[in-house]
Amino acid sequence: MPSLPLTSQLINLCAALLLLLAFAMLTQRRILSLINLFALQGFVLVLSTLVVAYSTRQTELYVSALITLALKVLFLPWVLHRLIRALNVRWDVETLINIPATMLIGIVLVIFAFNLATPISQIAGTITKSTLGIATASILLAFLMMITRRKAVSQVIGFLAMENGLFFAATSATYGMPMVVELGIALDVLVGTLVFGVFFFHIRETFESLDIHHLEKLKER
Repeated sequence: MPSLPLTSQLINLCAALLLLLAFAMLTQRRILSLINLFALQGFVLVLSTLVVAYSTRQTELYVSALITLALKVLFLPWVLHRLIRALNVRWDVETLINIPATMLIGIVLVIFAFNLATPISQIAGTITKSTLGIATASILLAFLMMITRRKAVSQVIGFLAMENGLFFAATSATYGMPMVVELGIALDVLVGTLVFGVFFFHIRETFESLDIHHLEKLKER
């Protein structure tokens, strides 16, 4: 069989790292480490975008990589670090499902994602078509992390990781989105994170905890 070009190999390597980081975030209980893994996932996303930009000569992707580097590798992790220091949050011990069961569900989701993406990959004409299954799996794993965590901070990190998977899927399928759309999404993510930060402080002041099960008390009032 003919060997893949170097750029395709690099893209596949970035996709594999993205999936491994998604699994690492799924099993991570320490919120501080979870933020660092999110920043590392953003850095891998930057590298994959640069490789796709170089191989396809899509100059807009260089701008996308720069925005991703500034927002998801530098600014958002810095904001999240300041939030957990201000809220005095370090651990997220309690999960709705234990770690082994979560891993098994994650493996099932990866198999489902690859089967779901196979028909699309076969008709795609992009050099990154083989990574579409990994992008879908990363989205599903991030969503699983959101619904199995009890701390609001870790759920927001899961939301941001899911957006990473969506961005990687867009790069895999169409070589990125129009620049206006990407700028709009970046602004929405930024504003959403700041709003979530204010929301965290209100939860902490009201319940003296960031555990979301306390919000169920509002239903009884």
